Amino acid sequence: MDKPENYSQKTMEQIAERYSAAAETINQNRGSELTDSTVILVLSESFSDPTRVPGVSFNIDPMPNIRTIKNFTTSGLMLSPGYGGGTANIEYQALTGMNLANFNDSLIVPYQQLVPNQSDPYSFNQIWTQKYGESATTAVHPFQQSMYLRNIDYKKFKFSYLYTCDSEEPLTHTGTIDRSPYVSDSEAYQNVLDLINEQKDSDKSQFLQLVTMQNHTPYGDYYDNNEFVEADTSENISDSERNDINTYAKGVNYTDQETADFLNQLNQIDKPITVIFYGDHLPGIYSTANKDANNKVTLHETDYFIWSNKASSSANTKISDDNYSSPNFFVAEAAEHMDAKVSPYLAFLTQMHSKIAAMEPPVVNNIQGWDRIPEGQNIYLDQDGKPMAEKDLDAETKQLLADYRLIQYDITAGKNCLKSTGFMNLPK
Repeated sequence: MDKPENYSQKTMEQIAERYSAAAETINQNRGSELTDSTVILVLSESFSDPTRVPGVSFNIDPMPNIRTIKNFTTSGLMLSPGYGGGTANIEYQALTGMNLANFNDSLIVPYQQLVPNQSDPYSFNQIWTQKYGESATTAVHPFQQSMYLRNIDYKKFKFSYLYTCDSEEPLTHTGTIDRSPYVSDSEAYQNVLDLINEQKDSDKSQFLQLVTMQNHTPYGDYYDNNEFVEADTSENISDSERNDINTYAKGVNYTDQETADFLNQLNQIDKPITVIFYGDHLPGIYSTANKDANNKVTLHETDYFIWSNKASSSANTKISDDNYSSPNFFVAEAAEHMDAKVSPYLAFLTQMHSKIAAMEPPVVNNIQGWDRIPEGQNIYLDQDGKPMAEKDLDAETKQLLADYRLIQYDITAGKNCLKSTGFMNLPK
């Protein structure tokens, strides 16, 4: 990041004071603690509603369960910086509260360019680590541990272990569906359930991170009895695009059922659990819709929800005005959903989200590579999903954006002045 002109120890102390006061105000009306609950952050690979893509339609619903879940709990659409790729960037934002819009354009993948070089990077799982020790935070990724250097970055983030298909202690459940080469979501969820059941008799809560693989590209003829081949009513698309979409839709349908089953099993556990579920990006298969420049933002909107089990006091909670979000806001939203007290950092993100619902760097509708640096303006959406121009923002919102850049610079490239102020700490 470029160093903000007014960056200094004094400036950061003033920011810490400002949002410590904001946290105190928020916490006066909050009745629980984040660490009273287990939180499961689920990045569902390439998950999004295919019927929201212009020109794509089916005569049966590929995701009826998640559609119902979204109706009864905190949920909405997430603005993603990726299309067809970039999973680690979305994951980074969800885990840290940082946003790629604040970084220099040359920073393509923080997991590979930034985090390995940081001595003490911050991530939200550390809220649970600080209270219960590193054993309280574990990550699951049913693929290879070196992908995006997760094996290095998760250690930096203080996760106790990253379970993968090739970790020293590998995942137990790695089954696939029919001819798919990827571990199914049901198997991925079972690995998470095992981690919860290992501590079911403990009074400790956990933070668990799951990154699935089932719906990763490419989309071959993977599934037997794919009803979406006959149900596809899309018009004016090529046969190859149609084949990809039909396979993808069946994968979404499996995820839909497997996620509902997972939540049903969490409902049987007598400990409060909250799930943050989100699709990281759309698959890069919508070549026809992609030709229309009017679909630029639509092809960067995925589905998300925040759900709590029956043992949680926040079961059946639906926050209003959360129709749009970006991954950097998820933990702050979860704290509101859970009626949980916040740190000054989460208080800042809460205020930022109230003014700008979703934010991302300039988006590109092709898979981002090392030679692809996005150009143009950052994208800001209001609570109705409508674009906002930075020049038209009110003074309070401009102040929040300026503070965001200072906070992110301090944590990632500056002197980490905020750490000594307790900026990341929950109230005791």
